[in-house]
Amino acid sequence: MNEKFKSGFVTIIGRPNVGKSTLMNHLIGQKIAITSNKPQTTRNRIQTVYTDMERGQIVFLDTPGIHRAKNKLGEYMVNVAEHTLNEVDVILWLVEPSNFIGAGEQHIIEQLKKVKTPVILIINKVDTVDREKIVEYIDTYRKVYDFAEIIPASALRAKNLDTVIDMIFKYLPYGPQFYDEDTVTDQPERAIVAEIIREKALHALDDEIPHGIAVYIDRMKGRKGQNIIDIDATIVCERDSHKGIIIGKGGAMLKKIGSNARYEIERLLDTKVNLKLWVKVKKDWRDSDFLIKNFGYNKDEI
Repeated sequence: MNEKFKSGFVTIIGRPNVGKSTLMNHLIGQKIAITSNKPQTTRNRIQTVYTDMERGQIVFLDTPGIHRAKNKLGEYMVNVAEHTLNEVDVILWLVEPSNFIGAGEQHIIEQLKKVKTPVILIINKVDTVDREKIVEYIDTYRKVYDFAEIIPASALRAKNLDTVIDMIFKYLPYGPQFYDEDTVTDQPERAIVAEIIREKALHALDDEIPHGIAVYIDRMKGRKGQNIIDIDATIVCERDSHKGIIIGKGGAMLKKIGSNARYEIERLLDTKVNLKLWVKVKKDWRDSDFLIKNFGYNKDEI
């Protein structure tokens, strides 16, 4: 065994929409976590793996954003995020570049004060502000919490991400390799396919609907002797009016979501995909324990 090999778990936290999934996708170099400019995009802990055979292996948990919950799904998401803080070796906290620490950030600081895990603060989106201002932002945050490191970065432009990786390795313990070096994620393919479809729906739809949608895969099967996979998936929404919008005039919206998703699923699975989408209404599924579990959000894992 390599005596100098480090390994451990890192969680990326932050308010919804601060760029956590974008950061993880750039660090790993592949698209795993779905990205959207709408909140509540990431609903489960997604494990992705970064392996450097010289230095070690980082297993990332991309948690849902920490925020004040409005319904059962919201409570579940916040619970997952806050429980993860004690289970990991390093916490990456992503914030917007600002002098103002709002209520959402204060809430996260309170959670961090309860844990002993080293916290690396990443001031994200620094490509959008003047360089002189960055020193002020670092100073603002330095005063409210004893961070292990503070790194200005841009997830979108992949700026300073090498430093982020270096600093994670600095705080990781020495340990074994958990996954093969070519493992990128422990998410089953069906789960990633469902997430891709949900992402494409989020991109295509109006702000009002996406919170209330879930996607599940009814069938995913390769054709014998052919390089093609048949996938049947259902988009679940909360209202009849939403169903109409998701399908669109003459089925145009559903077709758009389907073709965008198919393109990316084909890239992921490296095969041709025949994708069929359906839309169903399940009223208030986000407040039903049974349906939350049914759509793959497992409360027992908290």
